[in-house]
Amino acid sequence: MDQQYFKEYYHLERVNWWFTVRIKILRERINHLLDCPKAIHSLNIGAATGTTSDMLSELGEVMSVEYDAECCNYTKTFLSTPIIQGSITELPFENNSYDLVCAFDVIEHVEDDAKAIEEMIRVCKPGGHIAITVPAYAFLWGEHDVINHHFRRYTRVGLLRLLKKHEGKIIYHSYFNSILFIPIAAFRLLANLIKKLKGPQKEKLESDHAIFGTEGLFNPILGGIFSIDYYLLKWGLRFPAGVSIMVFFKKPY
Repeated sequence: MDQQYFKEYYHLERVNWWFTVRIKILRERINHLLDCPKAIHSLNIGAATGTTSDMLSELGEVMSVEYDAECCNYTKTFLSTPIIQGSITELPFENNSYDLVCAFDVIEHVEDDAKAIEEMIRVCKPGGHIAITVPAYAFLWGEHDVINHHFRRYTRVGLLRLLKKHEGKIIYHSYFNSILFIPIAAFRLLANLIKKLKGPQKEKLESDHAIFGTEGLFNPILGGIFSIDYYLLKWGLRFPAGVSIMVFFKKPY
């Protein structure tokens, strides 16, 4: 991948409706659930171009890990906090190192997701927290998943089952991107049906972000609708379905 790709992704993470509202939701949920009385030390796995690392830096020190070496080198040129190249299944840190260990839309990219979670818990301090988000429902699988090299999508039950194999407590879980769930599901299912009816094609694959665009009319409209999720989650609602899932896990002392 060339520098232009990462420049485009940098812009996407800071302008696209899904990224901008997701980070608002994550910021609010982390601050609410952790109720941190002091600065904490966070590990952000799968940092990409650094928006989530910048958000976590509001809480204290942040170490970031990015699997793609070229993306890591690009992000290193401007990120104000440290970032290294590494894998979530083999984290280069000692046991019990971080107060908060995050993987925001990361473990779906990893073949051995159980090992990824095991490593996250290993490097988390006793009494610390794990924060994970993933895409939901196998039936929503589409070109967006293929182009982003996903291995799977999850149900809440399936994700919680992975965490329940370890000692600790699941302190919070909810689907999100739920107000838009029905239209997004309809779009994905229709796109898959059309693709099936057409048969094998050599067309260029496109992510959802490419289809709906980052600029123009759709972006603020979709962002406004997705923001309803932010307020409902903040007010205590937990969604029974959605396009994404989040879960917070507390490691025992």
